[in-house]
Amino acid sequence: MRRKIAVFGGTFNPIHHGHLRLALDLVQQVSFDQMRLVPCHIPMHREDPSVASRRRARMVELAIAGSPTLTLDTCELERGSASYSVDTLAQLRAEQGGEASISLIMGLDAYLGLMRWHRWEELLQLGHLVVVDRPGYQMPKSGPLADFDREHGAATKVLEQASHGFVVHLDIRALDISATEIRTLTAQGLSTRYLLPEAVRHYIAERGLYGAGDPVDKTY
Repeated sequence: MRRKIAVFGGTFNPIHHGHLRLALDLVQQVSFDQMRLVPCHIPMHREDPSVASRRRARMVELAIAGSPTLTLDTCELERGSASYSVDTLAQLRAEQGGEASISLIMGLDAYLGLMRWHRWEELLQLGHLVVVDRPGYQMPKSGPLADFDREHGAATKVLEQASHGFVVHLDIRALDISATEIRTLTAQGLSTRYLLPEAVRHYIAERGLYGAGDPVDKTY
């Protein structure tokens, strides 16, 4: 069978249970052989994260320790330049060869801005796009993106049948957890327990990230 690899990129500032549960749900629903979590080094579509990429990568590493299918991929850190998904897919395609099915995971909110992405036209030459629907966002019924989506849209089984070239939409429950909320709570000295893995909470507290004060709260 064709090997199926997923690329799930993000600033992960910090990684939390919303990211992790979505990654696991995707693995279970699509039967990906591997889910690569790729911390963004220098994001081009949002503010520079307040925490260095090596520390964000370390938090991902701590969060997925022991997972058989979730893997940390530091390719964007190693490149040391602006983080573009097309470069990440090209690098992975060169490593995996032409037969592997490679999927770039993105939320519908990101997909709506696809045509503003760097060299977006090349993405389907390198892999598939797996779009996770998000509350509050809807596909347009007409226009360039709607035409692109109709032309390339396919059912999930295409990820086994082809190595690249299609757009698959999935309706997967996402936990309503926000990295912004976690940073705000941390800065206010409030508990973030149950929002992110304990190993990540400890790492944040020990290094005073996001304005963390006391090591780790003992009262919640």
